[in-house]
Amino acid sequence: MAITIILGSQWGDEGKGKLTDILAPEAKLCARAAVSHSTIDRGEHLLIGD
Repeated sequence: MAITIILGSQWGDEGKGKLTDILAPEAKLCARAAVSHSTIDRGEHLLIGD
């Protein structure tokens, strides 16, 4: 099973969304993760389940 990862290392729009739109029809699963230093610095957490 092949895994494709689209990364961006710059600030703002780098064309990641357009590339995702091109590759998504062939994918069985698409996941998105976004983390910024400001979220971590403020101590915010997402809790799922117990």
